[in-house]
Amino acid sequence: MAKAKSAKVAARPSGEKPVLLSGGNPQIAKGYGDAPVQAYIAAMPGWKSEVGRRLDQLIMHAVPDVQKAVKWNSPFYGMDGEGWFLGIHCFTRYVKVAFFRGMSLKPVPPGESKSKDTRYFHIHEDDQLDEAQFVSWVKQASQCLANECKRIIGHSRSARRGIMAIRLAGVEGGHIWRKSACRKASLLPS
Repeated sequence: MAKAKSAKVAARPSGEKPVLLSGGNPQIAKGYGDAPVQAYIAAMPGWKSEVGRRLDQLIMHAVPDVQKAVKWNSPFYGMDGEGWFLGIHCFTRYVKVAFFRGMSLKPVPPGESKSKDTRYFHIHEDDQLDEAQFVSWVKQASQCLANECKRIIGHSRSARRGIMAIRLAGVEGGHIWRKSACRKASLLPS
């Protein structure tokens, strides 16, 4: 059933506006590159669209070679071959930015998550975005991902083999899968 629903979203005529899910989050078909992210931003309701546009500009300025995708009705930003470091999602009263390695950032973004590594940053309608701090977090997050990848690849042969097997299998989800590969090779506690 879910596959049929996804097919409907992907088959929507280009002139038709995307459906807004609960909280006003746009329903955008999964896709890679700038086009699906721009479609998501354009479909963000009201003031959130301008926030989305500005966040995208700041991310692109901070990390010019950033990779983009829309997955699970949210834009994701990452590094080629290294996974995703940031995601954006619309809620009724705010836009949530998720830093998937947020506990590694200085200072740590204020919003807590059920995931021990992830931290959130919420932007409400009348908030003034501290652009310098946001850009700093984005740069740190992209570098954390690159540094983690270098750290893992510099370790044991079995860890390298595990990462390569995951990449060759085409498994998605970047940060989650790299962790499990590290655990397999006894580099991280289980």
